[in-house]
Amino acid sequence: MNYLEIIFWVLIGIVFYTYLGYGILLFLLVRIKRIFSRKSSNIQYDFEPEVTLFVAAYNEKDYVDKKVKNSFGLDYPKEKVRQVWVTDGSDDGTPDALRLFADKGVEVYHEQARGGKIGAMNRGMQFVKTPIVIFSDGNTMLGKESINRIVNLFKDPKVGCVSGEKRILSKDTDSAVGSEGIYWKYESTLKKWDAELYSVVGAAGELFAVRTELFQEVEKDTLLDDFIISIRIAMKGYTIQYDPEAYAIESASANVQEELKRKIRIAAGGIQSIVRLSPLLNPFKYGTLSFQYISHRVLRWTLAPLALPIIFIINFILAINYGFDNLSNIYIILFYTQVFFYAASLLGWYFENRKIKIKLLFIPYYFFIMNYAVFLGFGRYLVGQQSVNWERAKRGS
Repeated sequence: MNYLEIIFWVLIGIVFYTYLGYGILLFLLVRIKRIFSRKSSNIQYDFEPEVTLFVAAYNEKDYVDKKVKNSFGLDYPKEKVRQVWVTDGSDDGTPDALRLFADKGVEVYHEQARGGKIGAMNRGMQFVKTPIVIFSDGNTMLGKESINRIVNLFKDPKVGCVSGEKRILSKDTDSAVGSEGIYWKYESTLKKWDAELYSVVGAAGELFAVRTELFQEVEKDTLLDDFIISIRIAMKGYTIQYDPEAYAIESASANVQEELKRKIRIAAGGIQSIVRLSPLLNPFKYGTLSFQYISHRVLRWTLAPLALPIIFIINFILAINYGFDNLSNIYIILFYTQVFFYAASLLGWYFENRKIKIKLLFIPYYFFIMNYAVFLGFGRYLVGQQSVNWERAKRGS
């Protein structure tokens, strides 16, 4: 075996571990842990501290009425829920629409200047007086028991943050963006196992909660505020727990182009996060948390996407050496498999743009888009072109 073959198999191993192997290993580790520890899964709603439902919103007028009513309809004592909205920079009438609910206790804090979501969160935390703050987006609807289920996990003093589940509502499940829902179902499974093993690796901004006393103001140019806030709490020795029945629902992106914008920002934020959380790369200091962080996040944002084109190039060279007509050779088989996969991705792109729905092709296309976004996001991070302000991705109706 020459050095090219060694590099090839090492890269194959990285990609396999990143997207499938870690999930398999996590499954086995959790099963082993269950043998030695029996944890009750009963939900007992006997712990009901006051909470603040915090929404940092920018131009969400179209969602205000539905969101506020959804919040009032949650199954938690109404007198123990404060609603705080911070609407910095909104110029579509969002603050005025919210003030119509002032007599019901909705608090609105508005500034004309727009400083991004993290700017609104940093500024708005001064208005939070409850022991637990629950962050949610203005365009997401919460499951009825979400607050109850989140608060229940804070009964454990070792829990510093709780992440809810992001669910994708797509009426057009036969499009490529319908694969976003499949991706999040897989992510949900990994998060459940992560939490059971030790800690979830980052919270979902659509719905997560922290102990107010643990909130640490984040740099104003932070791109992934939810991730940085939650991970820094975990680095203090607390855990991030997860309950998929505490969920936030939002529509899928209107199309792949809109989803790509979102993925590029996340990729740029991922690189920024790796740089800022560099101490977490030390497993001798952070143990299991480092293992989970590197396996579940760092590899996805760095080595795995980078490995894909290199694997193809090396495989092409090896295929030339062994002969393309040698169909029993493993390198020839893998090369044609890659060609088939990328051809399927290209066809998925072609049919998506022509509104032709062939569901089987959308999964490889979505996978390709996810990894392509990493390269674009890395480029934006390097040149500093990714704004802290969200460029809203259009959502499906």
